[in-house]
Amino acid sequence: MDKHISTPSPFFNTMIEIHLYGLLRKYATQKSPLKESVLYLETGGDESIQSIVNRLEIPPEELGPTLFLNGEYSGIDRRVKDGDRIGLFPPNMILAYRQYFKKVEE
Repeated sequence: MDKHISTPSPFFNTMIEIHLYGLLRKYATQKSPLKESVLYLETGGDESIQSIVNRLEIPPEELGPTLFLNGEYSGIDRRVKDGDRIGLFPPNMILAYRQYFKKVEE
């Protein structure tokens, strides 16, 4: 997992930001609940949130249905691109009132 994780650099132009919440913090370098658990990952170009989750080696049972891409409630098959920000939550942190949010699938 760590071979793909980097700190942001002005020399990379294909980086995405991944915010891990709750029990998923264990996959980040910064695990403290008092600080943000953020990973910066180089993307291979045509990737989905699912492929990013796979690269981070997060088991499906540890990932909840609440996912965000650039602040939008998202489906796992959405494509990511340079500069995108992903928010991943465990199953015990389900989005309350999700019926009020439009889920973007593609």
